[in-house]
Amino acid sequence: DGGIGLSFVEMALLLEEMGRVVLPGPFFSTAVCSASLLSAQATGPAARALLPGIAAGEIRATIAWLESSGQLAPEAIEAEWSPVSDGVELRGTKVFVPDAIGADWLIVAAREAGSEGPSGIDLFLVPGKADGVTITSLKTLDQTRKQAEVRLDAVRVPLADRVGAKGSGWRQLERLADAARAGLAAESCGGAARILEMSVDYAKVREQFGKPIGSFQAIQHKCADMMVKVESGRSAAWYAAWAIASGSPEAHLASAMAKAYCSDAFREVAGEGIQIHGGIGFTWEHDMHIYFKRAKSSEVAFGDGVWNRERVARVILPEAGSGDFDE
Repeated sequence: DGGIGLSFVEMALLLEEMGRVVLPGPFFSTAVCSASLLSAQATGPAARALLPGIAAGEIRATIAWLESSGQLAPEAIEAEWSPVSDGVELRGTKVFVPDAIGADWLIVAAREAGSEGPSGIDLFLVPGKADGVTITSLKTLDQTRKQAEVRLDAVRVPLADRVGAKGSGWRQLERLADAARAGLAAESCGGAARILEMSVDYAKVREQFGKPIGSFQAIQHKCADMMVKVESGRSAAWYAAWAIASGSPEAHLASAMAKAYCSDAFREVAGEGIQIHGGIGFTWEHDMHIYFKRAKSSEVAFGDGVWNRERVARVILPEAGSGDFDE
């Protein structure tokens, strides 16, 4: 479709490097989320036509999934679609839509009016500037990854712009979430690795009591603990990327494990990095606050550590319960 044909393993390596510099762009929402979903599920002509434009960097797309509850459960999707003479009509409000401002296309999750459960959910391609679409920027902690509220007021789209078969929307979202979690895990590893490098470099030149602070055992222990978190997280993230690229049945479990560990590790490493840097670490003049804010925003995206560990537990111990998670 106009891309270079690499796998999700190479995607993870690229995301790790982007995480090192806290890339402020729509790559994650467009290339990781939207392109992954479209390349696997697109059936309509409009969807297939988007992929070459995305590969060329000419089209931006994003996923409009979450609503006011912020839950990743099928019952949390309340936006509705109804059949009309020339296609379908969409109504509802989506929140925390990444990079929605400036997006050429939105992939909107909505349920058929009157339906219940995951089988009633479908995905639709909606032009970002379609009549009835109102996009409002949200002020969030991490301004390197812009998010917005998207209101859909009687938005009409052709039935051909449904992504995948009728009723397949929730299954597509779950597969997308696995890729997104693995991608965020890789990105988090890159950010944590860069914080470790910055902290070690600073500990070599910052002096207290006439000697570099890196000579003090307390600082050495912090750096050692940070390195363990970085390397362990990288192993988990790369395995998750391999599982997705190879179509392994463990992809769901691996991505949840990687997201749980790496999001916690990124936040903890960022906090330790600020401590090592001391006063300069929490000022606007230094980059540490940018990494910490990205760590916090990535932590809650697609489920935080607690949420993903619960998913892992229920996969490993199905007798403990089944179904979707709303906390």
